[in-house]
Amino acid sequence: MFKYTCLNPIAAVGLDNFTDGYEKTDNFADAQAVLVRSASMHDSELPDNLLAVARAGAGYNNIPVDKCADRGIVVFNTPGANANGVKELFVAGMLLAARDINGGIEWVKENKDNPNISKDMEKAKKQFAGTELMGKKIGVIGLGAIGVLVANVANRMKMEVYGVDPYLSVKNALSLSRDVNIVKTYDEIYSECDYITIHVPLLDDTKGMINKEAFSKMKDGVVILNMARDTLVNDEDMKEALESGKVAKYVTDFPNPAVAKMPNVIATPHLGASTEESEDNCAVMAVDQIRNFLENGNIVNSVNFPACDAGECSAKGRITVAHKNVPGMLNRLTNVFDGVNIAHMTNKSKGNYSYCVFDIDSESTQEMADKLNSIDGVLKARIIK
Repeated sequence: MFKYTCLNPIAAVGLDNFTDGYEKTDNFADAQAVLVRSASMHDSELPDNLLAVARAGAGYNNIPVDKCADRGIVVFNTPGANANGVKELFVAGMLLAARDINGGIEWVKENKDNPNISKDMEKAKKQFAGTELMGKKIGVIGLGAIGVLVANVANRMKMEVYGVDPYLSVKNALSLSRDVNIVKTYDEIYSECDYITIHVPLLDDTKGMINKEAFSKMKDGVVILNMARDTLVNDEDMKEALESGKVAKYVTDFPNPAVAKMPNVIATPHLGASTEESEDNCAVMAVDQIRNFLENGNIVNSVNFPACDAGECSAKGRITVAHKNVPGMLNRLTNVFDGVNIAHMTNKSKGNYSYCVFDIDSESTQEMADKLNSIDGVLKARIIK
């Protein structure tokens, strides 16, 4: 019996995929798996029995990823599950930035009791005039699951699309429209584009990447859209750029006390993935990944351990080992199985961490797991079968 807990409400359509072999608990200390959306886990004491954390969403800066890795706790996210919801909000944001739709709506509200509203609006509408998107240049920074959809929809709107991603995967490259212009540097985006939209994770090298230096390379009157993370943008530099007119509009899904007071900001309260469909998709994917890991030892969409999928075990036994990625580790691990035939072994690495799946022609024993766990550099060995 596996126990899981939810730190945020998780859609029932996902939780319903747990079988009778799972029990929900409200006690974090008892859980072997945690499902979370936006709740911060950085101050949480991680219990020894915790095996996995699943973020029902793409971002994971609310989870102590490195701390989990050092404890052999696999952290999952759900890339692509909420991509369509974010893409659609991006389209709305572009339209709101190009046309003063909000201003027009407010004018109608203010004049609701005006008997001459139909006549007066013909004069008033000039102050809300905007521009069309067709033919404008847009730069997409980050071509992951969301960035690809954004680039493709902008292309279908007849915009001239430029994209940049130093880690562009083959899968995502093949999903891009052939009309999208792939460039090698951010500077090419900055200098060319009328609209710039950001779709990258929050990392040390992306934090505050949209700053004074970046603005200096952009066109006057550029529109910036941020549906990824608020701290990708330097707030002080953005305020200065908005006040000077260097940035015409800043569209963000992450208002904070500073941004909310800035001029020419269009802010929404983190609505990108807040659709029923996105929440359902994220919940289903998160639960499926947790089950595949707990029941089969497989890792799909982890942010701190490598992808490692050995399928269902057809051998008599299976043991998994999360360990540090150091020389000589495989020899030390396989020595534990002296006298036991290893029917199949999968070993994958990601940065400082590795993960092994051993399928053996005998039943796994606690003695084997204990020996593996005693090896220096092993983070967590677990009997699957």
